[in-house]
Amino acid sequence: MTASIDFDCQACGACCSFSSSWPRFSTETDEELDAIPPHFVSDDQQGMRCHGDRCVALHGRVGVNTSCSIYEIRPDVCRACMPGDGACLEARAAYGFA
Repeated sequence: MTASIDFDCQACGACCSFSSSWPRFSTETDEELDAIPPHFVSDDQQGMRCHGDRCVALHGRVGVNTSCSIYEIRPDVCRACMPGDGACLEARAAYGFA
């Protein structure tokens, strides 16, 4: 019997705070990038601005209660990370989450 894990992204936030190289831009159109407020964009324009490893758009306490302040216009890499996929599990492992 396999245990089922319920991944609650708003009670996690690990994917948004485990690596400053994670929230990078890759397949966004110029229009999509222009929609992201400049204070959320890194100085090199290659991804989201981070404080340490944490994306500045992430609000709350990792592992407790988090939200993305630009959720509707977040980069494609953020949209691609799905609860329980490899990227999710890697980020959760970095925080010691099951």
